[in-house]
Amino acid sequence: MSPGNHRHKHLHGQHVQHHIDHDYEASRPRLVLVGNPNVGKSIFFNALTGMYVDVSNFPGTTVDISRGNFQGYIVEDTPGIYGVSSFNDEERVARDVVLGADIILNIVDAVHMHRDLFLTQQLIDMGKKVIVALNMMDETARNGIKIDIAALSDMLGVPVIPTAAAKNQGIGDVKATLAEARQGNRTDGIAALLEQYTQHNIPQGDALLILEDDPVVAQRHSMAPTGMREELYQKRRARIDSILEKVILETNEGAGFGIALGRLLLRPLTGIPIVAAVLFLVFLFIGVFVAQTVVGFTEGTVMGRLYQPFVVSLISRVIPQGSFLGQAVIGEFGLLTMIPVYMLGLLLPLVVGFYLVLSILEDSGILPRIAVLTDRALTGVGLNGRAIIPIILGFGCITMATMTTRLLGSKRERIIATVLLGLTIPCSAQLGVITGLLAPLGPLYITIYCLTLLLIFGGVGKILNKVLPGKSTDLLIDLPPIRLPQAANVLKKTYQKSKLFLIEATPLFAIGAFIICVLQYTGLLTALQNGIAPFIESWMRLPKEAATVF
Repeated sequence: MSPGNHRHKHLHGQHVQHHIDHDYEASRPRLVLVGNPNVGKSIFFNALTGMYVDVSNFPGTTVDISRGNFQGYIVEDTPGIYGVSSFNDEERVARDVVLGADIILNIVDAVHMHRDLFLTQQLIDMGKKVIVALNMMDETARNGIKIDIAALSDMLGVPVIPTAAAKNQGIGDVKATLAEARQGNRTDGIAALLEQYTQHNIPQGDALLILEDDPVVAQRHSMAPTGMREELYQKRRARIDSILEKVILETNEGAGFGIALGRLLLRPLTGIPIVAAVLFLVFLFIGVFVAQTVVGFTEGTVMGRLYQPFVVSLISRVIPQGSFLGQAVIGEFGLLTMIPVYMLGLLLPLVVGFYLVLSILEDSGILPRIAVLTDRALTGVGLNGRAIIPIILGFGCITMATMTTRLLGSKRERIIATVLLGLTIPCSAQLGVITGLLAPLGPLYITIYCLTLLLIFGGVGKILNKVLPGKSTDLLIDLPPIRLPQAANVLKKTYQKSKLFLIEATPLFAIGAFIICVLQYTGLLTALQNGIAPFIESWMRLPKEAATVF
């Protein structure tokens, strides 16, 4: 598809009307620049075309396409994309420009080839003539990355030119090599699948997008979706992973501390001890310091000894404490007694502590790596790596851990995590009692207890994973560099999320408190307690009676 007819030229920031000879334009090959966002495409485009650039609004969209000239080529830039598809305006525009390209200059970030080469392989699978500019090569040394350029070019089957465009390195080599662009090595099995379409004169690029269930391209050719997109994506991902294993050597030589630490966190042999140490520190801060010391002060001293007696004394002068209204306002489950004490004295310090730690781990880049490291183990019980956060927090406070299950990707995962927390994770108070009971018995009994919990965790998790309908979400996560978090950003995120918790949770606690207050005032709460207590006592006597019988 050709861009629209409203074209103008950029010259030192001014817009000048510009007309093009369409017959001359149609006879020239189209060189299209394609790449992920922020890979330096604009530098290459400017280096090829200079300052004389035409900008056209693509029909039916708000997306502009920049066009210029380089030697015998018409050069077109495209929006940054992660794949050729029809998910949004940018991708739809890029898709149609790519389908009409004669040569594609694919700019790839050398530091993030695992991400960028997926698009490269898709372009190759489309049968396009491709040349790869492996950009930002100057950053590979700082990241401890060594790349075998010749092997990468051989495996992709297209020219690969190392560049550092921001420093004007390698751009001349790209210009000189454009004529050598060629069709590369497709993903296994793609050629045979395309043949069923190409024999009906459907272009190879269109045929691939039909196979990948692109609805717009399929409709153009009156074709039905194939349902093969996921299968093709997995094959392409496997091919890229296989290539990267052979052409990339990661070394800590020359790499900064953050890069080296980030890699160590992803390797089980070194990552598990580091993660264990980090999670232990999180437990000490939230499960011990916040849950015991801070909450002891805010709930026991501030709210229990200062606030509650004051508000009861003040309100009881106006409303009799024994009346229903008095019980609802300042009673044991009162709106001005229990709600502030629990929300501000007990839960708020835990919530603030959790979001403070979570923000630090997120902004430092440690949390995504913890999730990746634990993902495989948690997949078997229907969870993914994100679930490690509520699990570790459960050893401090189950209530806090249950609330944090909201960060999981689906209702199904939240149900699984909540059940496993309640069944298998002892909170800090329970751990104290359990430790006191088991310590005199020796390490054997402690080991048996831990193994029992692990067996219950794994067994119940697998059952829930099979019984509950639906499918848990995959862990799709970007791995930012390890860095020191900014205090202002951490505090801002902690404040916003804590505020949101109070807004969401306070009405629910108020409704629950009022219902309990009504039950207590009417005597129904006592009746329920008296009715349940004998049943529990008889149930507890069953093992002794059974032993007597036998």
